[in-house]
Amino acid sequence: MQAVAKSRFVRQSAKKVRITLDQIRGRDVETALNLLHFSPQKASGVIEKTIHSAVSNFLQSEETANTDAEDLFVKEAFVDEGPTVRRYRPASMGRASRIRRRSSHLTVVVAEKD
Repeated sequence: MQAVAKSRFVRQSAKKVRITLDQIRGRDVETALNLLHFSPQKASGVIEKTIHSAVSNFLQSEETANTDAEDLFVKEAFVDEGPTVRRYRPASMGRASRIRRRSSHLTVVVAEKD
């Protein structure tokens, strides 16, 4: 049995979130949450919340009533690009330069250890 949690429209680029996400993929949930809690990256807070949500989703399902949260691990964790907000800023010599404010969609899947 597995459970999914998604965080959409995270105001950080997918490239930066992916760096932190690679550290916790495949680890058990307790270790992953410990790593993220003490990590200085901005993305670690959002990923930590998403893992908590996935664990809650797992425990709420009826088939997993007798399962303990300590037996879970991060089966899949990936991030996709979200919409980019484009703004313009004055530049030298009367030009306009583009500012891209990127966002991302985060997906975490937790599953039971066999």
